[in-house]
Amino acid sequence: MNGDTAWALYENRLRRVSAYIHDHLDEELDMERLAEIACMSSYRAIYGETLAATVKRLRLHRAAGEIVRTELTVSEIAKRSGYPNLQSFNRIFKSVYGMPPARYRKEGSHTAFQPSPNGKTKAMLDVTIREIGAIELIGVAHTGSYMQIDKAFETLFGTLYARGLAKPDMRMIGVYLDDPDLVPEEKLRSIACVTGAAEVPAAVPFERRTIDGGDYAVLRHKGPYADMSKSYQWLFAEWLPKSGRQLKDRVMFEEYLNNPREVPPTELLTDIHMPLV
Repeated sequence: MNGDTAWALYENRLRRVSAYIHDHLDEELDMERLAEIACMSSYRAIYGETLAATVKRLRLHRAAGEIVRTELTVSEIAKRSGYPNLQSFNRIFKSVYGMPPARYRKEGSHTAFQPSPNGKTKAMLDVTIREIGAIELIGVAHTGSYMQIDKAFETLFGTLYARGLAKPDMRMIGVYLDDPDLVPEEKLRSIACVTGAAEVPAAVPFERRTIDGGDYAVLRHKGPYADMSKSYQWLFAEWLPKSGRQLKDRVMFEEYLNNPREVPPTELLTDIHMPLV
C-alpha cells in the first residue's frame, strides 16, 4: 500500500465514524467498535475530543434545539438523546447549559426574544455595519437541517488535518443558501467553510466558494447555536425595518469565533452577517 492509498483509507475511516455518529444519535452506539474503526488516538488528535465526548456534545446540542423549537416533552427528548433515565439527562444537561432542561425551555437565553406585553422583545443585541472585502473559501456542502451543519464541519476539518492542510489562522464560516421559512428542512443547502482557500486544492469533498464584498449588518450572537434562529428573527423583524437599509440579494453567512469543543454552549460567539444594499 502506498502513502496516498493509506491516507485515503484513513480519511475514509474518519468520515465513516463521524457520519455514523451524526446519523445514529438516538441509538445505542458501540464505542469500542467506533474506536476500532476510527483509531481512538487519531480521532482525538484531529478532533480534539474523545468519541464519547463527541456523542455527548452532539446529543445535547440536538436536545437544546428540540427544547427551544418543538413541543416534545423533556422525557421524550431525553430518550431521543440516549438518556432513558430522566434524572441523568437533567443533571448532565444542567452541567452543560447551566439549568435543567424544563427550566431552560422557560428561561433559557432564547427567551430574550419573546415579546413583552408592549410587543417588544427584551433582546439588546450588538449590531454593527461593516464593509468587508470578498472572501475566498474552501468548504464541504451540506443538505438538510442547518442545525446539523456540524456534520459537514467535521468532514471539513477531518480532511484538512488528514491531508496536512489545516492552519491555525483559518476562520470557520458557515454559508447558508436557502430561506428556512420557504424551503423544506430536508432540502436546505449550506456549506461548512474555512478561509485560506487559495492554498487548498479543491479535491473531493471540497468545493470553492466566494463571499461577495460589500456592506453587511453584523449581529454578535452569544449563546447556544440552538438559539440562533431567534437572533435571525429579531434581525429581520425588528432591526432591519428600523435601520433605513435594505436586504441585498446575497447569501447570509456566519463566522464562528470560538470552538464548541473548547467552550460551553453559553459562551459560544457567532457573528451573523446580513448583506445590505
